[in-house]
Amino acid sequence: MSKGIVLVADDDNAIRTVLNQALKRAGFDVRVTSNFSTLLQWVSNGDGDCVVSDVIMPDGDAFDVLPKIQSLRPDMPVVLISAQNTFMTALKAQQAGAYEYIPKPFDLDKLIQVTHRAISEPKDNRSAQSMEDYNQNMPLVGRSAAMQEIYRSIARLMNSDLPVLLSGEVGTGKRLTSRMLHDFGSRKQNPFVAVNLASLPEDIVEGDLFGRHSDDSNSDVGKIRKADGGTLYLDEIGELSLAAQTQLLRVLLEGEFTSVGSAEPLRVDVRIIASSTKDLDELIAQGKFREDLFYRLNVVPINLPALKNRIEDVPDLARHFLKIFQTEGAQSRHLEPDAITALKDHTWPGNIRELENLIRRICILYPQETITSAIIKTEIHNSGYFKQGLEAAILRVLENLIIWG
Repeated sequence: MSKGIVLVADDDNAIRTVLNQALKRAGFDVRVTSNFSTLLQWVSNGDGDCVVSDVIMPDGDAFDVLPKIQSLRPDMPVVLISAQNTFMTALKAQQAGAYEYIPKPFDLDKLIQVTHRAISEPKDNRSAQSMEDYNQNMPLVGRSAAMQEIYRSIARLMNSDLPVLLSGEVGTGKRLTSRMLHDFGSRKQNPFVAVNLASLPEDIVEGDLFGRHSDDSNSDVGKIRKADGGTLYLDEIGELSLAAQTQLLRVLLEGEFTSVGSAEPLRVDVRIIASSTKDLDELIAQGKFREDLFYRLNVVPINLPALKNRIEDVPDLARHFLKIFQTEGAQSRHLEPDAITALKDHTWPGNIRELENLIRRICILYPQETITSAIIKTEIHNSGYFKQGLEAAILRVLENLIIWG
């Protein structure tokens, strides 16, 4: 018995053949086409239970075709596949109402699972959100598999009020990710308030977050009240005192808190996004972090990969920063092929922040239009990150000498 009829649209004959064979082996009936015109005709005729389509075809763009499919068949799930593996592709797919977006090259087993789910559990129709607030300067760039997961997570979570816990090394883009979750979400018209807890002395953290009540005019409403209706981003949540953790847990559970010096509860509607470079499980074991708070924050965890684990994204990131600095007044520059190789050979202990600083420094110090591998190697060697890494390596050697005599 057939699991359903899948309409496949892709102008690449090899991909059409692979999808046709794989979906048939999985128990689906399949019809394939190389253009949107035929696909729309099939949909109009009432054919098919699901569409699997490439984004860009010779006769159009799936983001222009998708509204037509939805008009003809509102309940028809559409799975988009694309080699244009950027955050904007994932975001546009989400906002256009696609059931799922899968980047190329894709895993056939995953695509079959998604197709089965799309047919058996039809998507609900959600209105698209405006993209007018998109900031081209946001350096969440990359086509690696690791970044595709991040893009899909942001696209799914941006209109949710669920707490999000971000983890990852320093400089991997945690604050940027929190900002994107806010700026593309339903709370985007309301405040986004960020607090770096590691930079606040412990004795003022609670008052800074929850406010200080005073009978005179010196009362401070606190960051959480300032974020009411919007998003509160708590960077380095592991630095939060146990007393403040208790207050934050109350916000998550009951939507209320009390200011320092007051017994009157205050109501607040705020989405909490937190991040940490510390191991919160270890802090829980040490009695320094509340386990119940961790589980409330960790409803949706997102781990941002270190740059060394997505090194294929380095050239795109470097070019992205060059474009940004050009808009800020720097002259147009390009990377020679050997310079790209030099960038990819580095391990980037400072992650994206290190790369951004490197490109900015080169734009300031070097007047030439072409950035060579010699320039890249010189500036990497001169960077503080390189020296820190070298010092750490020397210390490891000395430790081994001491241990092994």
